[in-house]
Amino acid sequence: MLNIILNGCFGRMGQELQNEIKVREDLIVVAGVDRNQQEADFPIYQTLADVKETADFVIDFSHESSVPELIEQCIQKKLPVVIATTGLSENTKQKMEEASHTIPIFYSANMSLGINVLIEALQKITPALEDDFNIEIVEKHHNQKKDAPSGTALLLADSINDVSQTKKDYIFGRNGKENSNPIDEMGIHAVRGGTIPGEHTVIYAGNDEVIEFKHTALSRRIFANGALKAGLFLKDQSPGMYSMSDLLK
Repeated sequence: MLNIILNGCFGRMGQELQNEIKVREDLIVVAGVDRNQQEADFPIYQTLADVKETADFVIDFSHESSVPELIEQCIQKKLPVVIATTGLSENTKQKMEEASHTIPIFYSANMSLGINVLIEALQKITPALEDDFNIEIVEKHHNQKKDAPSGTALLLADSINDVSQTKKDYIFGRNGKENSNPIDEMGIHAVRGGTIPGEHTVIYAGNDEVIEFKHTALSRRIFANGALKAGLFLKDQSPGMYSMSDLLK
């Protein structure tokens, strides 16, 4: 039985994780961290520093502003941590990189296995298409999502740029009457509404032909399952920075 601490345990994803772990015989939540104090089947604390229970790893689905403090507390407690919170600043990512010299850290802007397989596909086809096709990304999410564009849209864009001979400039939405829309631009467009869990479409548009890759999240369960797989992977790792590409090897 592996012990888990949930950071952000009463958020949407924290509750989804609770539901998934309840039906597992190999996992148990021993403590939760959340500023919102509610009743639960396990002790709730304001910060990880207050947690008394021992755990095998931490899973974080919280707010980007709380991640730097969480990292420091994981270092102090020598706890591996899966960080699934999106919208992280470059300073926070740098802090994660530094902390990974001391503890194992797993970070992904999207915990879906499908999205990460999609990334591998995009990286295979982009070199053959980049000279002749405009590449655009459209992402859709529920109306409660605060950050735009989504971390996943940026993850997809970065994965394309990583294998492009000519790096593309990101254009966040388009407006104006004199846009030239050159090949070396990549438009990233955000849609917000209703209860859409998450939808990402990558469009390769050439002369007289269009290729589209689309991933639709039908529920948040896929992200919970991915985070749990990440935690199970991380518990046996030495200090370092890990991602879905390591998990899928």
